[in-house]
Amino acid sequence: MLGLKLPTDPRWVNLAEKSLEEILTDHAYCEQKAATSCISLIQGFPDKERLVKELTPIVAEEWSHFTLVLKELDKRNLKLGFQRKDEYVNQLLSFQSKGGGRQNSLIEKLLTFALIEARSCERFRLLSLHISDDKLKEFYHGFMVSEAGHYRLFIDLAKEYGASEESVKARWQEYLDFEKNIMESLSPRGDRMH
Repeated sequence: MLGLKLPTDPRWVNLAEKSLEEILTDHAYCEQKAATSCISLIQGFPDKERLVKELTPIVAEEWSHFTLVLKELDKRNLKLGFQRKDEYVNQLLSFQSKGGGRQNSLIEKLLTFALIEARSCERFRLLSLHISDDKLKEFYHGFMVSEAGHYRLFIDLAKEYGASEESVKARWQEYLDFEKNIMESLSPRGDRMH
């Protein structure tokens, strides 16, 4: 469904479980960045009515996810650490084509965010299936369902606002190929969601 061309290395769940405070910290900041990314899209493209309408509740949802992760840290007597550089996201951002005007910029952002949500969904699915803590399995299942919806929405918006559905599909394939290369270059780290 997600179209990802390289699945996450199965060892990642074991690494994440050993670094629970770090993975929850990284997860919290990912939710925070997702909320601010949606705000940024709304601010940059207020003339795109469907985008504004659809992303406004997602801002609140992502912020509530940040709060849920903070509560999970607290329940486990773990602390929110400092935000760290996200090499995965930074490499995706570097792939965005520059120029081409405002419409192209919107499509590049939407496809980038769709890919981040797709990879997050895949990782949450792995955690919901394979982490040994049953409460965390349930916790991550909810996030998986949410991220799948966000991924789909970003793709749909890109198709709606793109020059043509075919051009968006072609660019999406380029993103998927590039993301595969990123995944091959990054070693599995249990302290990062991506």
